[in-house]
Amino acid sequence: MKRELKDKRKDHELPRCIREWGWAFHHVGIPVTEKREGEAYIDGLRFYVSGFSENPFGAERMRFEPDSPVHELIQKVPHIAFVVEDLEREIADKGLTLLSPVSSPSEGVRVAMIVWDGVPVELMEFHGKDKELSEK
Repeated sequence: MKRELKDKRKDHELPRCIREWGWAFHHVGIPVTEKREGEAYIDGLRFYVSGFSENPFGAERMRFEPDSPVHELIQKVPHIAFVVEDLEREIADKGLTLLSPVSSPSEGVRVAMIVWDGVPVELMEFHGKDKELSEK
């Protein structure tokens, strides 16, 4: 999506994706290299996560195995995650660039990893009971 001067955000404004597009902040993922107590292993993607359920600001730490198939940008640069209603519509309407194919890391959730100006962004779409919980 081409950025125009009129799209410049003012200091007091929320990001455009929240203000105009209706996206909701979900979490920030921070790549780390040190082991942390309470890590959970994500088998298919070969990485560990920690802090997500305890952090009041939505921060999670991600520690990757050397052979993790997760895109290198996600392994090295923190990403921001947002909840959207329809992944495919958001990707198509806004001309977003996918880092990897849309996937389903767990039941009731689909994710798309995109990149905007070198910044990795995760889009999340919830279904079923998880969607009801995400709206509260």
